[in-house]
Amino acid sequence: MSVNCIRSLLERAGVSHSDKVALVHDGRTLTFGELLQKVNQIAHYLSELDLPEGSRIGIYSQKSIEQVIAILALLSTRYIFVPITKQLKPEQVEYIINDAGIRCIITDANRLEKVEEASFKGTIITFDSVDKEIPSFEEIYKYYSDTCDVRIKSFHNAAITYSFAVSGLPKGIVITHRNLIDGARVVDQYLGLAEEDIISGILSFNLDYGLNQIFCMLYKRATLALHRLVLPSDFFNHLIRDGVTVLPLMPIHITQMFDEDPHRLPSAEQLSSVRIITSSGGKLTSRMLEDIESRFPKAAFFSMHGLTEAFRSASLDPRQIKIRPTSIGKAIPDVELFIINEAGEPCKPREVGELIHRGACIYKGYWNSPEDTALRFKSIRILEKVIDLEGALTDEIVVASGDYVYRDEEDYIYFHSRKDDMIKTSGYRVSPAEIERVVYENLEAVQACAVFGVENELIEEEIALVYSGASEIPRNELLFELKRHLPSYMLPTIIVYKKSIPLHYGKINKAALKEEILREAS
Repeated sequence: MSVNCIRSLLERAGVSHSDKVALVHDGRTLTFGELLQKVNQIAHYLSELDLPEGSRIGIYSQKSIEQVIAILALLSTRYIFVPITKQLKPEQVEYIINDAGIRCIITDANRLEKVEEASFKGTIITFDSVDKEIPSFEEIYKYYSDTCDVRIKSFHNAAITYSFAVSGLPKGIVITHRNLIDGARVVDQYLGLAEEDIISGILSFNLDYGLNQIFCMLYKRATLALHRLVLPSDFFNHLIRDGVTVLPLMPIHITQMFDEDPHRLPSAEQLSSVRIITSSGGKLTSRMLEDIESRFPKAAFFSMHGLTEAFRSASLDPRQIKIRPTSIGKAIPDVELFIINEAGEPCKPREVGELIHRGACIYKGYWNSPEDTALRFKSIRILEKVIDLEGALTDEIVVASGDYVYRDEEDYIYFHSRKDDMIKTSGYRVSPAEIERVVYENLEAVQACAVFGVENELIEEEIALVYSGASEIPRNELLFELKRHLPSYMLPTIIVYKKSIPLHYGKINKAALKEEILREAS
């Protein structure tokens, strides 16, 4: 077995910290020793399934200790783990099953019916006993030993995660065992995690940001406290009850946390155990930062930037968050970031170009999609005008991110736009991110917003703005404020207010909003 895999972390923690609590959820605890034993039992059972090496096995369930055991059991085998988010509809589940060629699904009682609705014909395993014909973790714990034959190499495929883009079908990204352990190693280095830390597990384990919390727990022999974010009051109770010290978030969570009467929120003193907060997966607004500081004044806040094709690229030093709150920071350890123009030349300060990621955390490519892989995963020759390709060695792969960014004079990086998000209107190329930034910075009543293009034969695309808030802002008042900060060609002509905005994986679903606008206009 390779030392560069999550399985090796689990084995070492299970021996050296056998009695230390690894997982906490709803009053239940599991030590590292108990975790290793249960993972081995499930891995032993899985290895006896009549499935070839490399078979894809899905996990489709609520967050629970059993879900973590299932993930680690799959990462102890030569199978490939495919997380399926619990919010998906049966037809979406069916698409992932067919695209990945899933042969087995591990699920809970609540989702068993949806698996059957998706016309799944493979093996089904449940956490609890619900049907005599379906094997369960309960039965496996009774009858299987805690030994398993582990034959993992770092370059073997470990997982395929699916993300739903703003348009088109979801795409699976292939992640190796080495990728997973690199992510834990790098994050530990720049966050400065400790064995005594209690990490909040509120993020979904369906994408790499959430999964990384499990792997960081193993890397540092820390404790992971699982929680399902439903109500702000429950969330704050989780922080206090579990003594959370490390709090990974997405911006949408910050909005949800503070979306109630401030007088009902706990005091900063009650939340003083939190020493590190991280955020990734969306824009941070000044209001979000103010809310965080009001309740977590002593916590170090890390704003981070990741890629679909590479787990993490940049992080902003917490000491810079007030100085340059809109920056995505600088390259994380073991990564180099370059910004190049269309000619492949290095961009000057303030010049917008494409972000190129070199070094650690680069994933393997897109599952069943050589075209998408070729679009993003490039030979290092793309940087031949930036760095010296010594000895003409050009087999190294880098990621051409599709993110357009720029550096300031002190080398801090700022996000500008996505290559595929740009709006073409009246001969201009308009960045939705720039309009969204102006909205967030100048219209405090707006809680969330999305800007995108809607086809118009006369001007190519109209600019649409959809926003949510406690109440609707008069159109003239909203446009008057935007006119103070934007040229006329960047002003939205379609403005829609909504009580709430649909999300996919914690991000605003622009595709759904656009479909709705077109449907209402027809």
